[in-house]
Amino acid sequence: MSLNRPTRRGFLKISGLAAGAGIFAPNILRAEDSVTRQLNFGGIGVGGKGGSDISNIAAEARIVALCDVDRDRLKKAKEKYPDAKTFESFREMFETMGDKLDGVTVSTPDHTHYPAAMEAIKRKKHVCVQKPLVNRIWEANQLQYAAKKMGVKTNMGNQGHTGEAIRVLREWIDAGIVGTVKEIHVWTNRPIWPQGAEGAAKIKTGGEAPSTLNWKEWLAQCPDVPYISGLHPFAWRGHREYGAGAMGDMGCHLLDGPFWTCELGEPFKLESSNEGLTDMVWPKASTVDAYFKTKLFGKVKLTWYEGGRKPERPKELDESVDWSKIIGGFIIKGSDGIILNVGDYCNKPELLPKKAHEAWIKSHDVEKKWERSLAPGDPQKELLRCIQKDKICGANFDYAVPLTKLCLLGNAAIASPGRTLHWDADQQRFQDDAQANSLLKRAAVRDGWDYAAEKL
Repeated sequence: MSLNRPTRRGFLKISGLAAGAGIFAPNILRAEDSVTRQLNFGGIGVGGKGGSDISNIAAEARIVALCDVDRDRLKKAKEKYPDAKTFESFREMFETMGDKLDGVTVSTPDHTHYPAAMEAIKRKKHVCVQKPLVNRIWEANQLQYAAKKMGVKTNMGNQGHTGEAIRVLREWIDAGIVGTVKEIHVWTNRPIWPQGAEGAAKIKTGGEAPSTLNWKEWLAQCPDVPYISGLHPFAWRGHREYGAGAMGDMGCHLLDGPFWTCELGEPFKLESSNEGLTDMVWPKASTVDAYFKTKLFGKVKLTWYEGGRKPERPKELDESVDWSKIIGGFIIKGSDGIILNVGDYCNKPELLPKKAHEAWIKSHDVEKKWERSLAPGDPQKELLRCIQKDKICGANFDYAVPLTKLCLLGNAAIASPGRTLHWDADQQRFQDDAQANSLLKRAAVRDGWDYAAEKL
């Protein structure tokens, strides 16, 4: 399979395979079986966010396998789930436990998401992957294609997309609360880990890896390199090979509301400016302008801000609000009004000014036409319940892939400051820009780690 997405004929063929997967794939739990037995899950990445993800699963399923490259984290997880088998290699975990697993969570550094998820999917296991799904656009397209081909349930770890507020916002937008959307502004205080020159200075190559860390398994599909200190367990987010920077880390949360409610799709043009970009790490601060041609509103401009940058204070905002303390959120500007959402998720959308919001709500009987999540606030439980009820998760890969790709296209712009990138969504390439196109796919992978979807 090439970088391009599958043709319509190929897509329909795969969709047909997915529809019939229950007949030919005994490892996929059928809806009618779900009430008779408890699901068995494994956790790939058991520390930090991985620990909470597994805990969410354990509330309703059985944890039978744990995998982590950090032996201390693995030991602590084993104490919590004593009946689970432990592994430092997720490939070994699948080889050993494959027939005992219904699904897995993937909560690892960004570069490992793709091979871990593909290893699960090729074995017809359901999967919930933390955001962003991947840190290369080619990998995103491959995941979407593979999930359809193998007929598995999928979800991305995006709490906000399971919530009530994002559905309410969509219903407001559909009802014309701001009229025709013209501009969108989204911002975050990330990075809160070292990036720019400071980040580069803290990364040192060489020396011995800690005895508690399996460095080769940490690298996963990436080529062998000497141990790099300063990455594990948190600051890998700022490294351009292994992480996806601030936009990758927070974009799937903050962009989620505007992206879904305004049906943005893929931008056709991007531009950026930043401070401190290096060949190794993402910059200290950035701004990205992305331009869309939408079905709902025509042309829409979205601006992303990170590292302390943010939009101007809305003049409609109450004077008592301290704008300097609002460190993340989004603004949707339309022909008839403006919506402000404060926070990292789409949890508090409000028409400005407050009196206008109250008046609009009183005068509009907005229909609840969008299906609510089976597990508000919990994408891991949402996956479990969708398996049991044969439903589709809100942030399934058909949705999560385009959202992730917006973050990664933004990163391509960040890596190309001062230039205008023209994106061809049909070809999944930038027009006449070899440098930007080199960012779409990992330059090399370790021998034996080729997870192209056509090989599944």
